[in-house]
Amino acid sequence: MTTEKDIAANLAAVKDRIAEAAREAGRDPAAVQLVAVSKTKPVELIRPALAAGHRVFGENRVQEAEEKWPGLKAEFPDARLHLLGPLQRNKLKRAVALCDVIESVDREKLARALAEEMAQTGRRVDCFVQVNTGEEPQKAGILPADIDAFLESCRKVYALPVVGLMCIPPVDEEPALHFALLAEMAKRNGLAKLSMGMSGDYETGVRFGATHVRVGTAIFGSRPPLPSSKG
Repeated sequence: MTTEKDIAANLAAVKDRIAEAAREAGRDPAAVQLVAVSKTKPVELIRPALAAGHRVFGENRVQEAEEKWPGLKAEFPDARLHLLGPLQRNKLKRAVALCDVIESVDREKLARALAEEMAQTGRRVDCFVQVNTGEEPQKAGILPADIDAFLESCRKVYALPVVGLMCIPPVDEEPALHFALLAEMAKRNGLAKLSMGMSGDYETGVRFGATHVRVGTAIFGSRPPLPSSKG
């Protein structure tokens, strides 16, 4: 079981591996942002990472983020929170109020609703469009064939602040193929940011141009099974 003392060491080790992968790819390590995925982890295990100086974290569910992050943000005002999981429209207002980045924009109705909420509140939240690069029926995300038209709609119709693309490759396929595809789609559409790579493949993500890698288990340890609920 991961202890509070382990977390700072794990965090440093992951950052070292990111830096090494970046240098091997001829990239500046500072160009890669580690998103420490703290979903299912209690505040007691998140605080050591904050105390070690890390400031960018990811949560999958709005409800869970609301239980942990208002207090943590009050304590660490420069912390930034990414929403990584599917966003239901009934949680949208709360997500825009709490999160700094939403990485799971995956359908037109959500893009429209996000744009309307940002216009009403004046709070602009950077967005990544999630791409279902493996075309898996059970997985969220825009299909590769539809990405260009969807991005044009997000930009021209809704003026949504889309800054990049995100993907989660199929577990049984070579992630490099999916990372290369995502990078090509981003380049074609003039997007500078790529969120790709998790605990098992983040170094590959870095080699293929990831600007954000989402790492949880390698920092915080394995997660217990989640109850079946959305948000």
